Amino acid sequence: MSAEKNGGAELSRLSVPRELDGERLDRALSALVPDYSRERLKELIRAGSVRVGTVVTRKPSHLVSDGDSIDVELRVRERSRRGSHPDAHLEVVYSDDDVVVVDKPAGMVAHAGGRVHEGTVADLCEERFGPLPHLQGEDRPGIVHRLDRDTSGLMVVARTEAAGTELMRQFREREVEKNYLALVWGEPRFASEWITAPLGRGRSDKIAVARSGEGRAAETFYEVRERLGGFALLACRPVTGRTHQIRVHLASIEHPVVGDTLYRTRKTASRSLPVGAPRLSRQALHAHRLAFSHPSTKERVELVSPLPVDIEALLAFLRERTTT
Repeated sequence: MSAEKNGGAELSRLSVPRELDGERLDRALSALVPDYSRERLKELIRAGSVRVGTVVTRKPSHLVSDGDSIDVELRVRERSRRGSHPDAHLEVVYSDDDVVVVDKPAGMVAHAGGRVHEGTVADLCEERFGPLPHLQGEDRPGIVHRLDRDTSGLMVVARTEAAGTELMRQFREREVEKNYLALVWGEPRFASEWITAPLGRGRSDKIAVARSGEGRAAETFYEVRERLGGFALLACRPVTGRTHQIRVHLASIEHPVVGDTLYRTRKTASRSLPVGAPRLSRQALHAHRLAFSHPSTKERVELVSPLPVDIEALLAFLRERTTT
């Protein structure tokens, strides 16, 4: 393999060896460019960054032959400059050669996308720990799962492709334990309950509880930690990991998360916090506990993050208001 720089990209010239004769293009490249995940290489193929001979090939399933020359434009992702900005601080609660666990603040996104291109969890982890594997896309280094922008708490990031692949398997097989704390409007009737409502795409950015027979299966268990006179603190455990799952499920039983402007219900849309309550500029949802098997040692890793200052301040206000 030879390589040369071309602006913000590195052009690699490869030759297909005899043992890869008749193999799919994406699988052949995965063997020839081991530093890149197969998913990332598929993206490059579909983007027109791969030539077999003199022809741009956009199909990962294209079959290569012994001796074929392949040119691959390996895009070098520009590093974010925002990592040194004091407002972009990211607390690391655990790290080793395989994984990093961070306590994400509300307002920070997991990875680049949409209008956000820097100052993300992925950016800041790359700046601190060096290059991360791209298992879920060019702009998602290290990402194996996500938290919503305005949800705070624990999030694991992979430092190697092997660790990322194993963590993604654990999430897919539901072996990762995720526990959230949510402050909600109203007081649930039951001390605990399973919500088993399938979710589907709604209007705009909203996810909705799907009609019978539609959507993707979703399960959330909650139990009441505290009743606070028109509010409640819930411990939530999502069995599945659908987008916005906890927020949508709680709204579906008329107990939306306080501060959630996307999933307010008719009953809570016009409500406001009590006079004198501390200001809350995001949804009161926090990823409180995370437990997974270490991808290399297989030992169980269990981490807990206390409630952040803004939610804790609102809780203290509600507790005092309830007891007086």
